[in-house]
Amino acid sequence: MTLTYIMAATLIGGLVSVLLAAALSAPLLGLIVRHLVSLSTGVLLGTALLHVLPEAFESNVSPQSLFLTLLGGLMFFFLLEKAELYRHGHHHEHDDHHHHHGFDAEQAGRGGWSVLVGDSIHNFCDGVLIAAAFLADTHVGMVTALAVIAHEIPQEVGDYIVLINAGFSRARALFYNLLSGLAAVVGGVLGYFLIEPWQHMLPYLMVVAASSFVYVAVADLIPQLQKRLNVRETLLQIVWLAVGLGLIALITQGLHGEHGGHTGHDHGAAAGHTDHPGHADH
Repeated sequence: MTLTYIMAATLIGGLVSVLLAAALSAPLLGLIVRHLVSLSTGVLLGTALLHVLPEAFESNVSPQSLFLTLLGGLMFFFLLEKAELYRHGHHHEHDDHHHHHGFDAEQAGRGGWSVLVGDSIHNFCDGVLIAAAFLADTHVGMVTALAVIAHEIPQEVGDYIVLINAGFSRARALFYNLLSGLAAVVGGVLGYFLIEPWQHMLPYLMVVAASSFVYVAVADLIPQLQKRLNVRETLLQIVWLAVGLGLIALITQGLHGEHGGHTGHDHGAAAGHTDHPGHADH
């Protein structure tokens, strides 16, 4: 059953984000993406700081080891972005679509393929992280998948614009984006089979997931929100940020209430996990 959850979460997340990107018309992209970026920022930060990290720190692993992992994760994603593999053109929500017909063809072509390569790698990593979260606990997996999907939607909308500007037809851009989205399913399935024998590594993987969310929010999304805006636009940003944070806070509070103090240590963030149904899926 766990494998089914992982495959469904990764497949639905990829399909929803890619198809939404393709369905939206260019004049609506700027407005919708701005709101989704604000919402995604709140969801990512809330998931990392209110849900995933607390789950990891409730395991038997020492806090020093987990903080070192957090630092290593942040540096890892920073280096990936420096190598232009992790960056997916989040900045183009605000500028690329305004000069849809003004790109230099050669630069745009390179940018299109770079986005596809980086997107595929990131989607694969997201699949592995979702698998790790579901192996720790189904509820943690669902919240983690929600955070990933919330981030994927504005990302895929932006990537779709880059591909169109790079000279791809709409059908070709959709096709390649769908292929890229399937990398998350591959990552999820491989993660399920490779992670299961090493349950004791789950707290570390949870922290890596959190470091990914924090890095994307702080390095990619928040800078987009710092553009000088009028009072109304600024208030809308704050509202959508609050909605994202509030959504995760409510989900987290509900899960803790439902389980009556249920902790990451209890549900097998450490090696002692016993109710993982994945064995039946083998």
